[in-house]
Amino acid sequence: MQGMPMTNAPRVLLVEDDPAIARTVCYALERDGIAVRHCLQLADARAQWQAQPPDALLLDVGLPDGNGLDWCRELRQAGAAVPLLVLSARGEEMDRVLGLELGADDYLTKPFSPRELVARTRALLRRAQRLQPAPTASTAPPADALFSIDTQGQRVRMQGVPLELTRREYQLLRCLLERPGRILSREFLLDSIWGQDSDSTDRTVDTHVKTLRAKLRAQVPQQDFITTHRGMGYSLTLPG
Repeated sequence: MQGMPMTNAPRVLLVEDDPAIARTVCYALERDGIAVRHCLQLADARAQWQAQPPDALLLDVGLPDGNGLDWCRELRQAGAAVPLLVLSARGEEMDRVLGLELGADDYLTKPFSPRELVARTRALLRRAQRLQPAPTASTAPPADALFSIDTQGQRVRMQGVPLELTRREYQLLRCLLERPGRILSREFLLDSIWGQDSDSTDRTVDTHVKTLRAKLRAQVPQQDFITTHRGMGYSLTLPG
C-alpha cells in the first residue's frame, strides 16, 4: 500500500493489482490534487476502509484475493454511499451493466486515458458533494409520513422499516420524493443522479426504477408508487 498525504485534498482509495497501472493512476490523480491510497489486494483495502473511509473508491474487478464487484455489492448492501468507479478490462455491455447494477457509479474500461480517469473521478466527487445535506439538516422535509429520509446516512425508512437501497436507488427515490406528482424525464433523472458526463443511458434509469419499484412493492404490495408515463418519464404518487 502506498499514497501521498495531502491536507484537505479529496481522498481516493485505489484498489489495483497491476503496479504499472497503479503508478499511472496515482501520478495522474495526485498531480490533480487528489490524495491517493493504493492497495494491491481486497484484504488491505478493507482494512484501509475500516481505518478511514475515502471520499471515492476506484476498484479493479480481477484482484488476487477476490472479485472487486463482490466488495462493491457488500458495500452497497451495508449502506455505504461512497462514489465508486470500477476499472476493468472487461468492456462488454453486459459487464458494464452488471457493474452498475451491483452499485458502481461509473465504469471505465482498460486501457483508459489517465486524463479521462481524472475527469471521471472529479465528476464523481462533484456529484457526491452536491448530494451532501446542509450541515444543520439531519433529515429531509417529510414528503409523507410513509417515508422517513436520513440524509446524513443516505437511508430511507418506509413505514418505519429500513429499505435496503443501493446508492443510486436512494438518490432516485429521494429525487422522486422531492417532486411528488411531477413527471420526471429520463434525461432529467440521468443528469440529476448520474451527471451529464456519465456514459449511463435511459436503460440505466429504467433498470434502477424497476428495482426500486420492486422494493417499494415488497413493503406495500397494494400500492404502486412509481408510475411510468410512456415516452415522458416517471412520477411518484403518494397516498392520500
